Amino acid sequence: MTLVDEPAVPDTGDGGLIRLRLDLAYDGTDFAGWARQVGGLRTVQAVVEDALATVLRIDQDGAALVVGGRTDAGVHARGQVAHVDVPAVAWRPLASSLTRRLNGVLPADVLVHRVAPAMPGFDARFAALSRRYAYRVNDNPAGPDPLRRHDVLWYKRAVDVSLMNEAAADLIGEHDFAAYCRRRLGASTVRRLLSLSWVRESSGLAVAHVLADGFCHNMVRSLVGALLAVGDGHRPVEWPGAVLAAGVREPGVQVVAPHGLTLEEIRYPANPAELAARATETRRHRG
Repeated sequence: MTLVDEPAVPDTGDGGLIRLRLDLAYDGTDFAGWARQVGGLRTVQAVVEDALATVLRIDQDGAALVVGGRTDAGVHARGQVAHVDVPAVAWRPLASSLTRRLNGVLPADVLVHRVAPAMPGFDARFAALSRRYAYRVNDNPAGPDPLRRHDVLWYKRAVDVSLMNEAAADLIGEHDFAAYCRRRLGASTVRRLLSLSWVRESSGLAVAHVLADGFCHNMVRSLVGALLAVGDGHRPVEWPGAVLAAGVREPGVQVVAPHGLTLEEIRYPANPAELAARATETRRHRG
């Protein structure tokens, strides 16, 4: 039994469920995304759920994870968060060693930083305040760095970071991002984009830091694609804002490759009352 949208059942000591929070990282190169898929494709969710079931000695249905940021095929994560509701009697004997045991059976491209009982009201998906991604671009005319080929996009034209930041200013705030999302039946495309800024790192990489209360499908990669078109001079600064205002998918917006994208952090309220309130608010807003 998995409780997806409700607070964790307290650890009553008589065989009830306890909600665990997992903080994890992964290299998305060889995964077909986060979500378990029909047909046996390798996904992060399937790999971690299988490890949980093995270590806790529970069936696979009892190890079902709810994730804070569902990543696409090829996308990486440093700060992914998930929760799972498991029998307290299975967790209790392994409470001090579960993180180590999980990493002992997980493949090298997944790491669990920490497993611990979640605070009351915690929901990895709905209680999140914000999610922060980074998209890394190499526009060096010499070509891609072979040591960073799995997490940095090589862009063939030089980009102007200041122009991209000027264009990004028109995208900040709460909007319907339908023009930058792949629609899903019944899902809202309204999101609050808290910040979007580009920096030129000392390594020479141009890195977009994107923070929002949530993201719809392909949103970050579409925003990055639109801003790169401004940065390389192919589009005017006003173009990304005009695309947003039009509210429809623009064929000129390139959805950039997934491998340059990394989920860096998911933030949550600090106390249980705020966690529960945030989860309720998010469910209402997304509905």
